Amino acid sequence: MYYKIFQGIMIPFIGTSAGAAMVFLLKKRISEMLQRILTGFAAGVMVAASFWSLLEPALEDSKDMGRLAFIPAAVGFMIGMGFLLLLDVAVPHMHADNSVEGPKSGLKKTTKLILAVTLHNIPEGMAVGVVFAGWMSGHTSVSYMGALVLSLGIAIQNFPEGAIVSMPLRAEGMPVYKTFMYGVMSGAVEPLAAILTIIAASAVVPFMPYLLAFAAGAMMYVVVEELIPEMSEGKHSNWGTVAFSFGFVVMMILDVALG
Repeated sequence: MYYKIFQGIMIPFIGTSAGAAMVFLLKKRISEMLQRILTGFAAGVMVAASFWSLLEPALEDSKDMGRLAFIPAAVGFMIGMGFLLLLDVAVPHMHADNSVEGPKSGLKKTTKLILAVTLHNIPEGMAVGVVFAGWMSGHTSVSYMGALVLSLGIAIQNFPEGAIVSMPLRAEGMPVYKTFMYGVMSGAVEPLAAILTIIAASAVVPFMPYLLAFAAGAMMYVVVEELIPEMSEGKHSNWGTVAFSFGFVVMMILDVALG
């Protein structure tokens, strides 16, 4: 069991690392159109994963509450949104479009960019952790294949995130191996967040529907606050929208067919 859990929580990290490795193959900055496509695809994957891998199991596990079965999902979702809002306000960070958010600080531009992607990765790691905790407990509708599909889906959308971190740093003249390491480091928070979530969730199994919805809310905050605006601004926004639909469908197929 523990090997399966380790394998599951490391898959998304491998996806980020593979994306960061693009600095060894591409020498120039990612084009604006390609960045819109990658961001849109990642957003679509996260929206589909939030529903089929997290909210649907949360609702299923609460069905014995009858007409009030929506309460755990609704409460957990809003708390997850609030948690990411708090992090977004408290941590200074910069996005790939050079916009800066969070309190003023003396942090370097590179550090703020890495912090931005790290914020994206925290809810993803939590989502993986909570579904594996649900599978371990045996008290939820989450299966091992369902948990593994979520890990795979997040790994797919982590690939462009890794590239979006490392490629701009490379374009600024940073050594290639250093940019690769920064991209890898941005994804290292995911397995850590997953492990901490598994430990915490195992102690509060009765609250698993709330935790599943919490992870969904946190992921949706990232999508609405960060990814959708980035894929919709400027030229080629229609490519981002099309990529969103493909990402959504790919994740839906994986979750329904394999989960």
